[in-house]
Amino acid sequence: MAAFKTLDDLTDIAGKRVLVRVDLNVPVTDGKVSDTTRIERVTPTIRELSQKGAKVILLAHFGRPKGEPVADMSLSLIAPAVEEVLDQSVAFASDCIGAPAADAIAKMNNGDILLLENTRFHKGEEKNTPEFVAELAKNGDIYVNDAFSAAHRAHASTEGLAHHLPAYAGRTMQAELEALEKGLGNPARPVVAIVGGAKVSTKIDLLMNLVKKVDALVIGGGMANTFLAANGTNVGKSLCEHDLAETAKQIMLEAATAGCAIVLPSDGVVAREFKAGADNETVDINAIPADAMVLDVGPKSVEAVNAWIGRAATLVWNGPLGAFEIAPFDKATVAAARHAADCTREGKLVSVAGGGDTVSALNHAGVADDFTYVSTAGGAFLEWMEGKELPGVAVLSRTA
Repeated sequence: MAAFKTLDDLTDIAGKRVLVRVDLNVPVTDGKVSDTTRIERVTPTIRELSQKGAKVILLAHFGRPKGEPVADMSLSLIAPAVEEVLDQSVAFASDCIGAPAADAIAKMNNGDILLLENTRFHKGEEKNTPEFVAELAKNGDIYVNDAFSAAHRAHASTEGLAHHLPAYAGRTMQAELEALEKGLGNPARPVVAIVGGAKVSTKIDLLMNLVKKVDALVIGGGMANTFLAANGTNVGKSLCEHDLAETAKQIMLEAATAGCAIVLPSDGVVAREFKAGADNETVDINAIPADAMVLDVGPKSVEAVNAWIGRAATLVWNGPLGAFEIAPFDKATVAAARHAADCTREGKLVSVAGGGDTVSALNHAGVADDFTYVSTAGGAFLEWMEGKELPGVAVLSRTA
């Protein structure tokens, strides 16, 4: 990974206007923020800059307003939650450019924090137009990107600004990049990847990239059924993309060529209906009843997965092993997650996980805090796992 500047490289910033791109695209229920995780993630960067006397000016998007002001996508709805998490006053400007922004910035004292209105209220944000970037750049002396979750987008506030102002990675961005480097960039071996979820079709690029980089690839969830079916296994009424059999075979061929072991379930927990507490049984993977569906991997499969985790020096995880949202089909995911957490706590494993369902599954298992790093970045994390260049990261490297 190319070098990039961090807050450690910033000196004498008292009085400087620092534009900080953060991720405040948080869930809101009945007009109030219902999950402050993303706000908490960027708090260290905001506090550090504020304590050093910078004028901290926050840039963010919220929702998909498509270049027009939308009242219920105003960041004014998020400002109270930001204040509460920071335990510090946060001013708000009704626009991110022009007089409203300039006037609010002019009133700032050293250490103050200002949140500018939704950058996506302007078409120039997503189009990354030179004119809009220039207007944003007028508001700052320094640019800090602390929004890895938006780094896969070449938008004005995530990529364009780094060409106009001295650019640095915030603490959250820094932690994410360092964790990802340990995960796949320059990992300790053996490396094991666990990939689950419903469909192969959404993760073809991911799987093709991973088989060339890891020593073993554990495939779980509904997507495992597609691989099993491609191998001639009758998966009954299980979720399965039969039309992707040839794709699955190609991925397995690529894995064999690269020396990557593909780990598929050897047994499964099946049921006739998809609901909590449904009657279920554990069967050999070659004995799935024609009228049943696999909703979790079985104990023999968990034992095999845990054995691979035990041998690994690095684990990368994206997607659950089964339908973890519904008991009792959460058992395999919970068991593997807890084993990985144990190995991590013992200092035997570097564990990096990401993706919405994965984060939920690790929280469900009670072990999210025990992993080396858990990314909340969503699409950016997935594109990184696919081996794609992230514009918001690449531009920091180029300006380092």
